[in-house]
Amino acid sequence: MDYQHLSTLLWREQELLDLLLFKAEEKQYLIVTGKSRWLARIAHEIEVVLDQLRTLEVERAAVTESLAVKLGLDANPSLRQVAEAAPAPWNDLFTKHHETLLVLVTELRTLSDSNRELIEGGLAALDDALLSVRAPSAGTYGASGRTTAGANRAVTLDGAL
Repeated sequence: MDYQHLSTLLWREQELLDLLLFKAEEKQYLIVTGKSRWLARIAHEIEVVLDQLRTLEVERAAVTESLAVKLGLDANPSLRQVAEAAPAPWNDLFTKHHETLLVLVTELRTLSDSNRELIEGGLAALDDALLSVRAPSAGTYGASGRTTAGANRAVTLDGAL
């Protein structure tokens, strides 16, 4: 029964990782299209999925530990180790779970990195825009009675003529 329980947990983990991937793609769409109004909501939805994954991970670790004892494995075995030690057909099923989880995690990392770069690029563009619209300083008065900014402007105009 432990084999079935672990397999069920692994299916659930795949579903949650797939949902997390979908949410990350939604987030990317919102970033790219500039629909920042919904970013807080999608961030919350991602946190909910991550909380579910954390809870599932605790249960999966307990079931895996129980199987490790039955299979004669050391404490805290990897899924690959469980797959190698499990009898047929569980060994093949656990190997497939392992491969699928690796693919999903790789896709999530790639998308997460891409989203981070988009956000950082957007923040840099925002900083540049804010710097370009900064109000000019009033300057200080020079010997001629004009402000330094005004004197510089006059010099520039005189030089252009």
